[in-house]
Amino acid sequence: MDDSTRRLPTLSRLKPFEAAARHESFTLAAAELGLTQTAVSKQVAQLEHELGTLLFERKNRAVFLTDAGRRFGRVVGTALSDIAAEAAYLQGKRTGNELILLCQLCEAFYWIMPRLSRFHERHPGTELQVVSTLKPLTEASEHFDVAIQTTGRLSGTARLAFTVSDEIFPVCSSGFLPSESLPIEPRYLIAHPLLSHRVTPQDWTDWPDWFEAVGQPVPHQARFIYFNSFPLVLQAAVAGQGIALGWRRTVEGMIDEGKLVRPCADTMPRPTELSIYAGAGRQLHPETDKLLGWLSDEFAD
Repeated sequence: MDDSTRRLPTLSRLKPFEAAARHESFTLAAAELGLTQTAVSKQVAQLEHELGTLLFERKNRAVFLTDAGRRFGRVVGTALSDIAAEAAYLQGKRTGNELILLCQLCEAFYWIMPRLSRFHERHPGTELQVVSTLKPLTEASEHFDVAIQTTGRLSGTARLAFTVSDEIFPVCSSGFLPSESLPIEPRYLIAHPLLSHRVTPQDWTDWPDWFEAVGQPVPHQARFIYFNSFPLVLQAAVAGQGIALGWRRTVEGMIDEGKLVRPCADTMPRPTELSIYAGAGRQLHPETDKLLGWLSDEFAD
């Protein structure tokens, strides 16, 4: 037997590991593979023992990839993806020719769509499909060539291409506060309803984070109105229902149109707010680099 073959780990353990790494969850991997969570956990533990290193950290009934697990997950994921693509080719199956950009709903609606014509002008022969999602990459069922996601959300084994900065500041409708009173100081915001994007887990910045960042103690008497969708938060702000937190890249168009204004000058800088990921494996579209280059230029502008 060839030395390289002898060094391979037990192959039957790689598929459960790859699914667990991609989802960053034993439970979701088990559901995908039709196994029990215990079976996936056992396969991963045996693989860790075989490799002599931890691939996951187990904390509070959840699992998180270690650096070694993330690296190994990318390698295994790429290998399995290549095998699946080659098998599809041999079976005469064809996949679509579109570049697929997966991104969060807000970025898709407020940032990508107003700029999409510029991509087609720059690359007229390239078909681009934009797929929006509210879920983190670990729960995405769609194949993607490039993905945009808030930094810090679960990303599994997705390959980071680059990060971009943003800033967060309050916004409200143009008539919500008297224009002659603007700008106001952060402590006066609590006199008005504060529109909040509340999700579980709370992997987006919310009002307590913002107040802390600008050096203002979190006010106990603040009145929060909760939404489970950020587009709903922005629409409530436009409708004059209160003050929301706005990400500059998301709300700048609405500010330019006069739909929203900044009631105070304070801002929360976020140097690496968004992460842009590239897919992996043979199924990756050959023009993926064109999309990454265009996104890099647009974010730089």
